[in-house]
Amino acid sequence: MIDLPLIDDIRTASRQMVRELGFMEATLAATDYPPSAVHTMVEIGARGPMTSAQIAEFLHLEKSSVSRMVHKLIECGELRETSVAQDARFKPLSLTAQGRRTLAAIEDFARRQVSSALARLTETERRTVREGLVVYARALRADRVAEAD
Repeated sequence: MIDLPLIDDIRTASRQMVRELGFMEATLAATDYPPSAVHTMVEIGARGPMTSAQIAEFLHLEKSSVSRMVHKLIECGELRETSVAQDARFKPLSLTAQGRRTLAAIEDFARRQVSSALARLTETERRTVREGLVVYARALRADRVAEAD
């Protein structure tokens, strides 16, 4: 068994990070969009076109909430939906020109936020933060996948 104070310290730090990064706010990253919409735009920008079902799976969201959120992003001019000739049901979503500008602003905001925090650390502490977050995120994913199986 892993020691309870260690678990509680990690949980406390995780909650604080969520709050400090703005995920408890109604909107995120200096946009008018909720975190799920910002994450959708970031992932489409990073991975290329994705369907609503792929977004729901990747972001661990309900398909119905993704559908509503995607509809709003299309209405706002951030995303466009295209049909594939071979299968009209397969409708990948991609960023519009406006969506690419919004994504650039999101990325700039997030990089400034992280850069500002990292500037307060030594180089060794920066590497420790990166390595710790990468390893912890990997372990959380592995645990979720194992639970699903």
